[in-house]
Amino acid sequence: MWAKAFFLTVGLVPAIHVFYAAWCIKTGCRAQGLCLGRPEAGPECRHGEEVQMAAIPNKEKPGERIAKVMARAGLASRREAEAWITAGRVSVNGEVISSPALNVTPSDHIAVDGAPLRPRERTRLFLYHKPRGLVTTHSDPQGRDTIFRALPKTLPRVISVGRLDINTEGLLLLTNDGGLARALELPATGWLRRYRVRALGRVRQKALDRLQSGVTIDGIRYGPIEATLDRDQGANIWLTFGIREGKNREVRKVLESLGLKVNRLIRVAFGPFDLGDLEDGAFREVETAELRAKLGEEIVAQSNADFDAPLIAEEQRPPLRRPPREKSSETRETRRPDKGAKFLRDRNKNKARRRDRSGGPRPARPR
Repeated sequence: MWAKAFFLTVGLVPAIHVFYAAWCIKTGCRAQGLCLGRPEAGPECRHGEEVQMAAIPNKEKPGERIAKVMARAGLASRREAEAWITAGRVSVNGEVISSPALNVTPSDHIAVDGAPLRPRERTRLFLYHKPRGLVTTHSDPQGRDTIFRALPKTLPRVISVGRLDINTEGLLLLTNDGGLARALELPATGWLRRYRVRALGRVRQKALDRLQSGVTIDGIRYGPIEATLDRDQGANIWLTFGIREGKNREVRKVLESLGLKVNRLIRVAFGPFDLGDLEDGAFREVETAELRAKLGEEIVAQSNADFDAPLIAEEQRPPLRRPPREKSSETRETRRPDKGAKFLRDRNKNKARRRDRSGGPRPARPR
């Protein structure tokens, strides 16, 4: 009985295709039954239009995703650009769009909050020594100080390559090219992110060596980790930690699994870029020739970095109007326009009087 039903079903399939082909020919479709999602149907066919359009991969369509174009202009990250589009802040050729699933070409006119999207400028990268106490975000809903409020106004509009949490200090890469930021953030890039860690507790080098094969904590798999025990300092120890993925709070969680409590975390290198002697809160731009050489041809091609475009003076940049936000009595009363800069001044002023928790003088930034 089952065999009979099977052969009956198999026999119906070609019959259906023959019937559909005859119907297409009768209605004038020159594809003659080939329009069911197949690109060879040609533009004459309209019966399977929705299926056919979905079947064509996006890479064959002209242009680039609008969020990608906005990110490469240094306006925002791709994720932020998509949020702006969903909020109705972006228009293309005079029409407001609500979905980031749109490809645009250089002939399209893009505007954000009514201001034309500025032309793309030369890809630039900055090394920034992030202090503790600042959040790596453009706008914090809790009203905390952010790195972008602490940065000098002479800097162009930049976005961060990844993030450092509020209690982590050290090297943070900033760029005006969203495509480059995206490429450097990907774990597939394989760049080593090196940290100096001070932690409370004791651990043996043998336990650290086992991290080279990776570790799973609370169901999350962390890749190979390079960890070296450097020295003891009272009740604390100093370690050098190297990771390539940069998952959320990865260093702290891995060391907690070994019974250590991190009380100071400094990122000293990101790939070929080192913190060096950069002072707390200071920044330095990487020269174009050095940047191109350190990125390498593969990352340059992947990020579509542009080192030949002109530099745009700050006064030539079109203003970006931010949408009005709800006033919060809690943050408006305590927040000041220069709070980020004041935070750094107070930090440097009291730096000499600060002491290490172990009882000795607080060490200078370790190498």
